[in-house]
Amino acid sequence: MKNRDLAERSRKAVWHPCTQMKVHERFPLVPIERGKGVWLYDFDGRRYLDAVASWWVNVLGHAHPRINAALREQLERLEHVMLAGFTHEPVVELSERLGALTGLGHCFYASDGASAIEIALKMSFHYWRNAGQPEKRRYAALSGGYHGETLGALSVTDVPLFRDAYAPLLRQSTIVPSPDWRAAEPGESAIEYAIRRAADLESYLEKNHGETAALVIEPLVQCAAGMAMYHPEYLRRASKLCERYEVHLIADEIAVGCGRTGTFLACEQASVLPDFLCLSKGLSGGYLPLSVVLTTERVYQAFYDDEVARGFLHSHSYTGNPLACSAALATLAVLEEERVLEANRAKAISLTAKARGIASHSRVRHFRNIGMIWAFDVDTQDPSFGRRFQAAALERELLLRPLGRTVYFMPPYVIAPEEIELLVERTAQLIDALE
Repeated sequence: MKNRDLAERSRKAVWHPCTQMKVHERFPLVPIERGKGVWLYDFDGRRYLDAVASWWVNVLGHAHPRINAALREQLERLEHVMLAGFTHEPVVELSERLGALTGLGHCFYASDGASAIEIALKMSFHYWRNAGQPEKRRYAALSGGYHGETLGALSVTDVPLFRDAYAPLLRQSTIVPSPDWRAAEPGESAIEYAIRRAADLESYLEKNHGETAALVIEPLVQCAAGMAMYHPEYLRRASKLCERYEVHLIADEIAVGCGRTGTFLACEQASVLPDFLCLSKGLSGGYLPLSVVLTTERVYQAFYDDEVARGFLHSHSYTGNPLACSAALATLAVLEEERVLEANRAKAISLTAKARGIASHSRVRHFRNIGMIWAFDVDTQDPSFGRRFQAAALERELLLRPLGRTVYFMPPYVIAPEEIELLVERTAQLIDALE
């Protein structure tokens, strides 16, 4: 009864994100009372394995004891202070820690991924103005890319469902072909396809670098494009091209950072150091809204001046919130001290092996994996496939949220062997049950 009542109250009072609200007339909302580890529990005691990490944020599981303890301790000392003219210990420690992990510094904080992209876009534009090259004001991005839904971020997003309605409000950006290896020619390897698409980028920058401020890219995986994966060679070549043509590289690691692709940063797999690095989602363990943009000393120095107008005059009221920073510090401590990424490698091998039956299924195409992300495309013409698959998964205690006809796993890193077994077996049952 509590489930039904809360779902109806929410439908009437809450405008839910990324949702056509009318759909909840047929597919009721799922009220959640609590979470523990990889599991979410509703008010009737039903459980759901959170195989999508609650929109890719919950990297260490729900109600993690070390993050809980860090937040309790911080709550007794300082909940918030503005970061303009003030500072505090958690934000300083987090900035130092991230600088050591990434090779970048000068952390600028916000609350969410789209805000981080906005900051990086503005910083790049403002850098070129401060550097006496105001004509460099356009951006390039990959086809199928997703960087957020605020207006600046949406301008470099190439998902028609999100951007078409708002096209008159958006800045023009250039979309270059994606290295997503699913589009490779028969017999063409992932690395060969990556090299071919890097040549397309080179052709564009050769002609247009004089007006291009930055290339915005999701390293190795374009998540919203159906978990489109590509070879690191593309990222390596893109970085070198940006350096050659004096174009900033903005690495959107909002979804793929913090260990999701097997290394702390996806950029590490191509030995790339971007001009701007955007992190969010898993950074705070999925506890509190937090994002950050890290950049180079060269960029920072272009703003460092006696003239106020040359500074980066951008702000969020909750910038560098102490509670969020404490959650992030606890998350990073767990990742390092408990050697989580090393353990993930063994889990990735195990899950991939157990999913062989899914990979070879007659209705499955392009089974793929990197780090703690798995995806496959389902051969279906059903326009409501995603919604129907999600509802059927909930009946089998799984939280899965397909992207179009792409089903993916992006579970919390704490997933145990028996939970991997359950996830794979029940997903295979769902595929077998497709009409």
